[in-house]
Parts: sequence; C-alpha cells; structure tokens
Amino acid sequence: MANTSPSVRRTALLASAVAALGALAACGTDGAATGATTSAVTGGTTGTARQSPATGTPPGAAVSSPAGSGERSPSRAVPSDTAGSASASARSDGRCHTSELRASVGRVDPGAGQRNFPVVLTNISSRTCTLYGYPGAAFTDSSGRQVGPDPRRAPGSPQTVTLAPGRSAWAGLSFASPDVSGARAAIPAVLLVTPPDERDSLRVEWKGGKVPVGGTASTVSVTVLDTGTGP
Repeated sequence: MANTSPSVRRTALLASAVAALGALAACGTDGAATGATTSAVTGGTTGTARQSPATGTPPGAAVSSPAGSGERSPSRAVPSDTAGSASASARSDGRCHTSELRASVGRVDPGAGQRNFPVVLTNISSRTCTLYGYPGAAFTDSSGRQVGPDPRRAPGSPQTVTLAPGRSAWAGLSFASPDVSGARAAIPAVLLVTPPDERDSLRVEWKGGKVPVGGTASTVSVTVLDTGTGP
C-alpha cells in the first residue's frame, strides 16, 4: 500500500464512500417500510375497536333491535335468573289472577231483540284482590275450536273493582238474537273467560243457546267489569 499512487488511493476512497451511502439508503428504506406496515396494522385495529358497540358485541356480530322498537316480540322470555323474582312479584301484587277466580254466566236478560248475559268472576282465594277493565271472552265448540270472532269492547269507563274473598264482579255479554237479526248462528259448547291482564282462561259451559257467528248484525260485545253479579 505504501507504493500506491495518490490517484489510486483517491479512487478507492471514493468507491468506499459510495458503497457506504448506498448501505445507508437501503437501511433507511427498510426502516420506513417497516414503520409504515406497523402503523397501518395498528391504526386498522384501533379503528375497529373504536367502532365496536359499547355493549361489548364483537366486531361484525349482529346487533339486535332495541326492545322499545314498537314491535312486541313473542320471544321475549324472562331470563332464568329473574324468573323466580318475577313469579314472586306476580303472587304479591294486588291483581286477581286466573287461579284465584271462578267464572260463571248468569241468566239471560232479553230485551228488544237483544240477548244479554252477565259474565261473573268470583274471588275464590283467601286474599283480597282487584280487577280492572274488560274480561276477554271467546266461544268454542266441544273440540276447543273458536266459534265466531272475538267479542268487541263496548264503550265504557273502567274502574278498579276490589274483591274480598267470596265477592264477585260482572261484565255484560250482549248480542242481537240471531232469530231476529238473521245472522248466521251456531251453538257453542264453552265460553272461555279471561280475567283482565291474564293469559289463562276459565271454561264455562255455555247454556245460552245460539250466538251470531257471521253475516250482518253478528257483533257480540262485552262491557267493563263492575261490582256484583249483574243488573
């Protein structure tokens, strides 16, 4: 090396400098690419997490409609961990439940081509309970198939009826006599009576003869509940 001319040494130094600069450029490019990839992954993950619902639903999972959307879904079951408390609440409230009542139908009160029957609910429990509003009613044949449409609610002003043990409340069931109105008629076997705000019904043997089930003047109506066993 001592005998190398100055021009050769300058050429060697210049080549070394160029190689070093190339290495530095390559390192810078690799670092930038790595940094860009990491930023894209991190940013994408963070963005997805921010968009996840606050309820903890996993990203991409279906989100159900709010319970208050206006549709009443029949599948709204009481969760198993609260079913016991719901049942206890039902037993301790003041409303009369189907199991605490007996249903009966009083004597017909005919008038001006109408047939009017008092439908009576009697408290057979050992506690005082209340009824409010209209009972449900439906005629069925001996096989349990409904005969005719559901009775309509007659205009009225519901009031709370308090029933001590053994006391009764009544609602009027009325329709035009098919013999007078000419409506298509049938003779039901049973009248199903459902207390207000209850789902289970009480069966009463129907002895009131023909009821209208179709055609003109076939409407059956029911009134609000009142104290007693009828007019």
